[in-house]
Amino acid sequence: MNPAEREELARLLPSPGEPVLPGDRLAHLEEHLIREITREAAPRSHGAPGTASARRPRRRRLTLIAVPLGTVAAVLATVVSLNTNGRAGHPATDTAAVNLLNRIATLAAAETTTPVRDDQYVYTRTQGTQLVRGEGENVFRRSDWQPVDGGRDGLARVTVLSGPHADEGTYDMTLKADPNITTYRELQALPADPDTLYQRIWDATEGRAPTHEDAALEEIGQMLPTATLLPQVNATLYRTAAKIPGVTVVDNAKDAAGRPGIGLAFGSKDRDVWVFDKRTLTYLGSDEVAVLQVGVVDKPGRTPAAPRPEASRGVGEPRAV
Repeated sequence: MNPAEREELARLLPSPGEPVLPGDRLAHLEEHLIREITREAAPRSHGAPGTASARRPRRRRLTLIAVPLGTVAAVLATVVSLNTNGRAGHPATDTAAVNLLNRIATLAAAETTTPVRDDQYVYTRTQGTQLVRGEGENVFRRSDWQPVDGGRDGLARVTVLSGPHADEGTYDMTLKADPNITTYRELQALPADPDTLYQRIWDATEGRAPTHEDAALEEIGQMLPTATLLPQVNATLYRTAAKIPGVTVVDNAKDAAGRPGIGLAFGSKDRDVWVFDKRTLTYLGSDEVAVLQVGVVDKPGRTPAAPRPEASRGVGEPRAV
């Protein structure tokens, strides 16, 4: 799918605003609410965000016997608010962010893919900053060549653009196998079902700081650059992120290279922001590291050919973002 087609599809998808309930659904909820406020419901246990128990918080004990029908809408709005404002000690679920993540997933799934060989390398070009204590901040660009199957050494080439270490210019580093880096083949093997992937990520990030939600979203975030080469995996990652509370929409965000877009922010302490092109919802990176290009090459040191914006691209062809 070329950028023009992606932009058109993004325009046709519903905007990430608040959902509007149809009249018959609202009437059904009103009737249900009247029934519920006249009796005490059994308490429910709380589980991890996204599980059935977490989506159905315990109903509060009510002593009211009857409610004038004219006040039902106001009470119903309160109940809906309780369902989206989170629980004590847990982040809230932002409906606009969930809708936006699902729109991004729909567009991601529409991309095309082509086979990639184990002897090839995933090429990623990024830009970011590095704080040098007591000296200032370096602005750098970095190109990584990671083996598709993770079975060989990779290469990183770093250029310091400005800052206290600008005189270092460009230098290379060997990238040894790192269990914290998810390879292309590992990404390819992830579950296609968002619920299954959510549970796997949730279990893998148990006990991590600063919060479980932040850790799960950070785990997803580190997979997003390479996942742009795997449309179905990419879509599943965004749908999985939509199940984790604590994400909010940033209308006017910028990535680390200064490119404007719409953002999705999370973080109980230091806020992270994923940034997307406003027209196409293409992933641009984050406010900490901008993703400038992703592609597949045959050898370390080589770069993909210049992207062809007016032609559909496969996985083996570069994506300039």
